[in-house]
Amino acid sequence: MRGVAARRRFSHRRAFLIVLGLGWAGYGGLGIIGQPRYGTARGLADLTRHIPGGLDTLGWMWVACGLLAALAGLLVNCPRVQALGYVALSVPAGLWAGVFSAAAAQTYPPAVGSACGWGAFTIGVVLVSGMDDPPPPHLRKAVR
Repeated sequence: MRGVAARRRFSHRRAFLIVLGLGWAGYGGLGIIGQPRYGTARGLADLTRHIPGGLDTLGWMWVACGLLAALAGLLVNCPRVQALGYVALSVPAGLWAGVFSAAAAQTYPPAVGSACGWGAFTIGVVLVSGMDDPPPPHLRKAVR
């Protein structure tokens, strides 16, 4: 009986929040705060000059948003909190997409690849946020 209850509680949408949230936190902590790449620093230069703390501040934004998303994914039957988790995933990726797009158009043309990747990531998160989990197997239509 416990196996059936555990299967009913599994949610692809919540798992997505947890996995990407932990990934976002790791990217912020290890990839931005710990060892920022030249391309990231260069592509974000127009933004970091206006932010106190520069890349470290942006890295902590990724960590905070990632942890918020992961925590939202751990909550069962809390659709509003989960919606906030999807916003937390979208904000840093969308910011990266916009800033890298501006850099590619103005001062750093190699940023175009990052702009495309982060833009696609942002759109993917928005698309998943609007999807429903599939119904449990006993409620699915039989395939003929």
